[in-house]
Amino acid sequence: MEFKKEALYAKTHEWVIFDGDTAIIGISDFAQSELGDLVFVNLPEEGDDVVAGEAFADVESVKAVSDIYSPVTGVVAEINEGLLDAPEMINDDAFGAWFIKVSDVTDKSELISAEEYEAFCESEEE
Repeated sequence: MEFKKEALYAKTHEWVIFDGDTAIIGISDFAQSELGDLVFVNLPEEGDDVVAGEAFADVESVKAVSDIYSPVTGVVAEINEGLLDAPEMINDDAFGAWFIKVSDVTDKSELISAEEYEAFCESEEE
């Protein structure tokens, strides 16, 4: 299981990496492994507002449909259109397969470090 040190994590299993004023958001390696093979991704449109702690997308796996929550409040600046045609990219590389980039960030959910998130995931597996 991969935990990127430069990322911050939400307890809903999303990661965020800040690149200047832009937040790059995806789901964690732990989340994709728990979901199983992903077969569909529903993303917002560029220009849509996202709100910290609220769902902005959903993914469908062979097991279930799961909401993806935004760890920040802001405006969708870019979506990863490649995921729409190839959702399995998330299973192959959870950190390379970002979902959205958010600009105009005004608020954040409670975010934890990679070390704290790894401990959180271990407690979820028990």
